[in-house]
Amino acid sequence: MKKKKNKEKKVIRKVIISTFILVLLLVGICFSFIPIFKNLNFGLDLQGGFEVLYKVDSIDGSKMNKEKLTATYKTLSKRIDSLGVSEPEIILEGNDKIRVKLAGVKNPDEARKQLSTVATLSFRDTEDNLLMTSDVLAAGGAKVSEDSSGNPAVLLTVKDKDKFYNVTNKISKQQNNYIVIWLDYNENEDSYSSEGQACGTEESNCLSSATVSEGFASNVIIQGNFTDDEVQNLVDLINSGSLPSKLTEISSKTVGASFGDETLSKTLIAGIIGISLIVVILLFVYHFAGFISSVAMLLYTLLVFGLFWLVGGVLTLPGIAAVVLGIGMAVDANVITFSRIKDELHKGKNLQHAFKEGSKSSLRTILDSNITTFLVAVIMFIFGESSVKGFATMLIITIIVTMLTMVFITRILLGLFVKTGFFDDKTKLFINVRKENIPNIEKNEQVKIIPFKNVDFLKPSKFFIAFSIIIILVGGILIGVRGMNLGIDYKSGSDITIATNKKISTKQIKQDIKDLDLKYSDISRNDNEIIIKVDNVLGANRIKKVNKYFEDKYNAKVNIGVVSNIVKQELVKNAILSVLLSMIGIIIYISLRFKFSYAVASVVALVHDVLIIFALFSIFNLEISVMFIAAILAIIGYSINDTIVCFDRIRENIKDAGKVTKDNLKDICNQSIRETFTRTIYTSITTLLPVIALIFLGSSGILTFNLAMLFGLISGTYSSLFIATVLFIELEKRNLGKPKKQKRIYTDEFDEKKIKGVNC
Repeated sequence: MKKKKNKEKKVIRKVIISTFILVLLLVGICFSFIPIFKNLNFGLDLQGGFEVLYKVDSIDGSKMNKEKLTATYKTLSKRIDSLGVSEPEIILEGNDKIRVKLAGVKNPDEARKQLSTVATLSFRDTEDNLLMTSDVLAAGGAKVSEDSSGNPAVLLTVKDKDKFYNVTNKISKQQNNYIVIWLDYNENEDSYSSEGQACGTEESNCLSSATVSEGFASNVIIQGNFTDDEVQNLVDLINSGSLPSKLTEISSKTVGASFGDETLSKTLIAGIIGISLIVVILLFVYHFAGFISSVAMLLYTLLVFGLFWLVGGVLTLPGIAAVVLGIGMAVDANVITFSRIKDELHKGKNLQHAFKEGSKSSLRTILDSNITTFLVAVIMFIFGESSVKGFATMLIITIIVTMLTMVFITRILLGLFVKTGFFDDKTKLFINVRKENIPNIEKNEQVKIIPFKNVDFLKPSKFFIAFSIIIILVGGILIGVRGMNLGIDYKSGSDITIATNKKISTKQIKQDIKDLDLKYSDISRNDNEIIIKVDNVLGANRIKKVNKYFEDKYNAKVNIGVVSNIVKQELVKNAILSVLLSMIGIIIYISLRFKFSYAVASVVALVHDVLIIFALFSIFNLEISVMFIAAILAIIGYSINDTIVCFDRIRENIKDAGKVTKDNLKDICNQSIRETFTRTIYTSITTLLPVIALIFLGSSGILTFNLAMLFGLISGTYSSLFIATVLFIELEKRNLGKPKKQKRIYTDEFDEKKIKGVNC
């Protein structure tokens, strides 16, 4: 007896020490991640700045291609360096567009002017006198070549040979016989006397200084101690000057620094509150297992930001929304596992056996649900606009980290505590299962706990289907009567957001819009913000004028976004493509992993969720923007998770049932819903909490995104349980009467066929 007590004390001591070490380790990891948070690159929506999308055309009328676009890209990169922006983003989009993001830029007007100026290549002497311009070179006149020794060099194709000869001949006879090649030479700042040593570096507009030994009336080679990369870079820069591009601004966004700071603080507070509420629920529902899940969730958050920092990501408002949403979705992996462990305990298995079986049986479901979400995130990244790409990138990272932390790390940590034996008779403390509710198999006790034993979940399905049809019809009628409240992303125009503490009436704003000679389509309010949508596509000068007008009159912080018709058409096309491809991808995957009837039922439920969101946005006259489409895709990825969990249990129960008939199929599906209902509700709550926190406490910049998520999460929950399951039953009933296809069996053993006269 004494030995037993000493053994128990050792186990208790071991558990306490392990828990203490775990908490200590967690605190250490948190502190080690502080430098990463400080060094994260914030996007312009979180620190203010300027974003512009240019359509690039050749001034000489020739067709724009990837080579010319790259040359323009190099020129813009060099110009941005002179603006002093620490982490600029320059993104090539297609064959004729360049998106530039300058987070933290102090003077957007100066940045816009410097970026859009046509590239100018000039040839000067060492006294900075102009000798020639890019006119002497042929179009795309610089090419990668080699000198006589086989070293990397630049070949210049001369168009005006007479002029080139006269200039080079003259320079060859001077003491300082150099020709200095400049890109965007600035008379007030640039000088060979001060920058000669820096020629060819990123810090200088001086591209090269070449020695001229004689006059040249033909193509020439610039040679020196160049590397292959340096030669390619010099070729691109010279070509960007000799082939100047015309930059047409087709979309822009300007965010004040204080506007961005306020957005960041609001979003972070909302996120912290949402995560804290999830922790409370996990501890309340799953006790010690909930504590381990909370530890894993914190590790998950830190690793997501750490990985995002390692890949050089720029954190934006949609990115934070993806993290907060991802936390709710990541908890789902633990909820599935914990539900399976509890199921095994209720069957009468001991804790160690229940943990092993529950972890094993839940892994397949978790993999299926995360792979489908990953598929949607990849499609979102490929076809999404800038902010949607940021959301998709973070979503992809969260899925990868979910598998690492919420699946493997949680299981490893829980497994260590289970193996101590401390919780063998403390299942209530471990995972909130009372010991008296675990049947004793040796005494032939039956299962004591059957959740929702007498509830027919399929009975109210007709009510849910009727409710959905009414909502969709009302929304459809309203869309037909008044159209959809499209944001500037999908109808072109400009968004003007004014944040001020002054009380301004709608009548005053209308007069202001009239004074500015603009045509408004909508004026709305959100706390101290006034959002004005105008049909005008504002150019650089008018943006400056509007910004100054509201700043001076109301001491307001102003945020202006502009989208042209060119961008609108591309966004609409990409939005439709991304939704369709997501649906097709899910049909293919579920058909392969389950069967076609499951896939059809799943996609019909997803179409239902999409239609419900569109209908509710129409009923409440909410704006449909780029982030709305991101929410639609996120809901497609999330809702399919719920459906897969339910269908996975149906498949399992059908297999265990043996013979399935039209009479017992409904009972099997009802049983499956009962077994997964609690998990579905908990998952929905943990995902809804951060979304609700962001709606009430977060920034207005992602309000429509969060509202779409709210509608979609609620719709996705009941469509997975009732609509998808009912449709599956109807489809499967048709298959039950059909004879199964006989599989061809291949074997090395053959029955010998006797042929008279041969082997008789």
